[in-house]
Order: sequence, then structure tokens, then C-alpha cells
Amino acid sequence: MEISPSTATGGLTTTTDSNIAKDKLDTDYQSFLKLLIAQVSNQDPLEPMDSTTFVSQLAQLTQVEQSIVTNANLEKIDTRLSNVELLSDVQLIGRDVTVPTDRIELRDGQAAFTYALSRDATDVAIRVMTADGTVLREMTGQPGIGGTDHAVTWDGRDVDGLPVPDGVFRVEVLARDSADNAVPYDTSSTTRVEQLSFAGGVTTMLLRNGDTAFAGTVTAVR
Repeated sequence: MEISPSTATGGLTTTTDSNIAKDKLDTDYQSFLKLLIAQVSNQDPLEPMDSTTFVSQLAQLTQVEQSIVTNANLEKIDTRLSNVELLSDVQLIGRDVTVPTDRIELRDGQAAFTYALSRDATDVAIRVMTADGTVLREMTGQPGIGGTDHAVTWDGRDVDGLPVPDGVFRVEVLARDSADNAVPYDTSSTTRVEQLSFAGGVTTMLLRNGDTAFAGTVTAVR
């Protein structure tokens, strides 16, 4: 009976995998002992069998067992570290965080966000829109340097110069290069964390602006 440590361990990543591997190892032990007893019982007394093979197989089983125990311990450590990380994320509730989003909050007549272009652009404009896509304001002549964050502040006024009530709005960057091709971009803004969800072992934040974001996407906290 040939035992392969790499096959038996199988790249364990969860406690369930460790349990399955442990059960298989127990079965292999029982099969090994039955085979050993059968061969010893039926060997020729005048020509005793070579025990080297059995010793080698037993050593392989022992190595596999050690690998399974090691993986099980690593899984426990990983679980504890994950729990510590989740507890750390709880501290985000009630804090202001900066995350990638196209939603901005107008509060006390002011809204701020940043955008970053994937490459240089020759013509950049910012549109502020309502949730249904109605354009409230378009700000032209924005910086077109790629690969850097550009801060933008909206004074809360529409295209006619009238103040807009506080609320949540969307922003869109219209950027084109010298060949009149659209330039991809990313936008980020700051909002408050109201709730957390830990579904699937991943921390998801429910934000005041109505958006959701993974805790791992936070670029700043205050």
C-alpha cells in the first residue's frame, strides 16, 4: 500500500478538509495494520519477510499525520487572525472613510471628491447629477494629468447658480485625450460608515451615502 504525503494532505485550507484528511489517514492506518498482520501470519518461517518496506510505509503514514496536524493548527491560527481583523473593522462604525465611489454627499452646501485619470487627458469636465441622471452642474477645464488624484469641490449650486438642497448625488468625469478618445478614470469620496456586514467572512460597509464598499477598499479614515 503506497501512501503519498502530497496526495493525502491535498493543500488543506479549511477545518473540514483537515477532518476529511484525518479520516482518510485513520482508514489507511487500519488497512496498513490488516495488511501487515496478514503478511506476517502467512509468511514462510524459513524465509522471513523483509521488514524494510513496512517500516518505510509506516514512516510515510507518520509524515502524512504530521502534515495534517500542522495544517489543522495553521487553520486555527488563520481563523483567530480573521476574528481579530473583524473585531478591528467594528471600529469603523461611525467613522468617516474615503472609498472608491461615484456618490458624493452635499452637506451644508459643500461636496468634495477626488478623481484619477488612467492617462493624461487634454479635455476634462465634471458632471454632477441626481440619482436619475439629471445633470445639475458641469464643471469644465479640470486638470488632465494622469496617474494622480485631483481634488474637486462642488459649491452646491446648479447650472443656473441656484443652491441645491443637501443630499446624495452622482459624479461623472468626461475626459478625452488628444486623439479624442475617452480616458478611463476612478473617483473617490468621503462618507460615514453606518453599519457592517460580515457575510462570507468579508467585511462590507453600509455607508451614509447609500453605497456599500468592502473594508479593504478604504484609503483613509478620520
